[in-house]
Amino acid sequence: MVESFSNPILFLVFAIAGTIIIAASIKATQLADVIADRTRMGEAMVGGIVLGGATSLSGVVVSVTAAASGDASFAFSNAVGGIAAQTLFLALADLIYRKANLEHAAAEPANMFQAVLLLILLSLPIAAMAGPEMAYFGIHPASIALFLAYLAGVKLATDVRERPMWEPVETSDTRHDMPEHAEDARKSARGPVTVFIILAVIMAASGWVISQVGGQFITRFALTSSLVGALITAVVTSIPELVTTLVAVRRGALQLAVGGIIGGNTFDTLFLVFSDVAYRDGSLFHAVGTTDLYWLATGILLTSILLSGLILRQRQGPARIGIESVLMIAVYATAVAVEVSTAN
Repeated sequence: MVESFSNPILFLVFAIAGTIIIAASIKATQLADVIADRTRMGEAMVGGIVLGGATSLSGVVVSVTAAASGDASFAFSNAVGGIAAQTLFLALADLIYRKANLEHAAAEPANMFQAVLLLILLSLPIAAMAGPEMAYFGIHPASIALFLAYLAGVKLATDVRERPMWEPVETSDTRHDMPEHAEDARKSARGPVTVFIILAVIMAASGWVISQVGGQFITRFALTSSLVGALITAVVTSIPELVTTLVAVRRGALQLAVGGIIGGNTFDTLFLVFSDVAYRDGSLFHAVGTTDLYWLATGILLTSILLSGLILRQRQGPARIGIESVLMIAVYATAVAVEVSTAN
């Protein structure tokens, strides 16, 4: 369908789809905070599982569509590039939260556990890429392991939330996960959940449109699949995470903000599972290049820095933000420079 569009129309469609995703994500964030209070699941868990998964739907549609069309690099780089971009968003959120370092104020064992889970999940594709090429019914065994590890990790994260074995040291800057209004917590969550599901479907449909336009960018402008996936479609489909993070921080729901990013990133690793299933020319992990592996390594490095910040809990660092935020911005900027120079 988009093949017949002129370049101006193509860019317009891309912008409209991105705007729809942004608008839907803003409303979804507000509803996620309400759902967290009414279901008593807590901001960290709702942010990590419910909100993180919903805002990732547009991205998973892009990766699966690209894999089904045979472009493994596009599918892979969109997934891991999105993880890198979304981790960077926490550094940007730290810039607008002026009371203290965001990672200090949002101390939460569940968020830290999910960061560890994310590192485990990101290590599995590396093992698959370094190991012998194999695929059963077109699916690499690492995809099965990644999917099962994700399910087990979500269950363990819930246990950490409900029965934590340790608590962070409380300071004057620590934000607690408490309902904003006690009377709201007693209301039914059915209405907000229904609207939330509708918004998730809208974001997924917009993701399909972006995948089609992204494929045209590669063809028409002779761009590499890695560049389009990691720096164009991944960033655009990750904008919901940026919006939800900034909105959550402004609402004071800091654990929701951090949990939404980390949880969204853990869900994004499933992009690789779904893409491997959709890719019918063998194992997805052995069809990608070193540039895609570079973005995977960047995601691991950014997550490690973030986890270090959550453990260190520095109150304020350079420019009134945490040192981990400074490092994440520097690492991502370097990755972008390397990608652009490689593409040229």
